[in-house]
Amino acid sequence: MKVHPECAQCLLKRIIYETRLGGADIEKQYVATEIALKALSERFSPHVCSAEIATDVHRVVYDLLGKDPYENAKKKSNEIALQLLPKARGMVELSENPFRTAVLCSIIGNVLDFGIRSDFENAEVLLEKFDSLCAEGLGYDDTEKIMELARNSRVAYLTDNCGEIAFDTLLIEQLKKLGASITLIVRGEPILTDATMEDVKELEMDKIVYKVTTTGRFAVGIPFWDMPEELERELESADLIIAKGMANYETLSEMDYRPVAYLLRTKCHPVASGMGLEKDINAAKLYK
Repeated sequence: MKVHPECAQCLLKRIIYETRLGGADIEKQYVATEIALKALSERFSPHVCSAEIATDVHRVVYDLLGKDPYENAKKKSNEIALQLLPKARGMVELSENPFRTAVLCSIIGNVLDFGIRSDFENAEVLLEKFDSLCAEGLGYDDTEKIMELARNSRVAYLTDNCGEIAFDTLLIEQLKKLGASITLIVRGEPILTDATMEDVKELEMDKIVYKVTTTGRFAVGIPFWDMPEELERELESADLIIAKGMANYETLSEMDYRPVAYLLRTKCHPVASGMGLEKDINAAKLYK
């Protein structure tokens, strides 16, 4: 997905949020904003992928902060998600369509993405809104098609946020019941609220999949501009790619891999319009 004009304000808002989250004083916040603006102005073009620009901007801010500003928020997200996981598992087990319900739960976890919208500034909000988000159901539903493609297939499962990955275990369990062999792909380095190998091991997700690998880079989404060979092999050999979250859509949509099932909450207009969907819906959309 190419960058949209409104991506600029969203990115800067997130930079300000993460510098405060990282404990930066006002002087360092000014410096972070200045270098972010400089990096943004150097790359901002309608011909460049939004995630590629975001990666460059976040890199200079992370270098300035010297740490992962989201470290505590990510741990809290995992804790909150684990509190809700038994309830979500019960929903799946009692459902007439366990696969669809597992997809829905995994998408609801996608709201744990701080710094984008004011109504989800902390993980505790999910405790309050989980039921109402479930009640919304899927605003776009390709789950039957996705389920058929997943049968006895090799699935590359691209994760997104911490917290969200706890709910991903429910969908992984359903995929395994269909005979799928799953390679889990997480971020190569800490960036934003995204899950890394450390989170996977903490939640013992490595024990329920065939293999776990990473994107190998500090990058928002999939670093198609500097793709590690192992990651490229995994995507090319997959019968089905399941991509969680907007960043994976922003980058995978720049590539030709098919089929890809995007499971996400459409949290912004550029992503929603790019996918031909309404904003703020739970979507499971397959591109064949």
